[in-house]
Amino acid sequence: MTQRLNYPQQSPEFFKKISELSMALKDSLIEQGIRDLVNIRASQLNGCAFCLDMHVKEAKIHGESELRLYHVAIWRESNLFDPRERACLAWTEAVTRLPEGGIADELYERVRGQLSEKEVSDLTFSIMTINAWNRLAIAFKSVPGSADKLYGLDKAGLN
Repeated sequence: MTQRLNYPQQSPEFFKKISELSMALKDSLIEQGIRDLVNIRASQLNGCAFCLDMHVKEAKIHGESELRLYHVAIWRESNLFDPRERACLAWTEAVTRLPEGGIADELYERVRGQLSEKEVSDLTFSIMTINAWNRLAIAFKSVPGSADKLYGLDKAGLN
């Protein structure tokens, strides 16, 4: 597969802004481990090979276990995720898929049982951002693993 175009080069001002948003999210109230799970799950749902590859490697570098990485796709059936993580994964799926009629109040209340209003807001911005990256990578056929050295992902030992 060959990348269609170099979108950071073609639209550097927009690439800079979304990169700044991504960097700002590192200071959110949502811990890195959950942000990793969210990035992986949204990328799975969207079918984004580039982002899934990248975020699995990042999660591994951040100390996530391989078994939990394998279980992200089946998180509902897995006993490896705590209630806070489950709430974040459920919210990720709802915000990524945006069901007809909107997100149910029941789900919002379940998420609010685990997260503060600020955390729900921060989480939603994280989900929105990974969905934007997924759309860029899919639209322009970003090649999985092609940025490993640039982002230090070769340190994950998953090549």
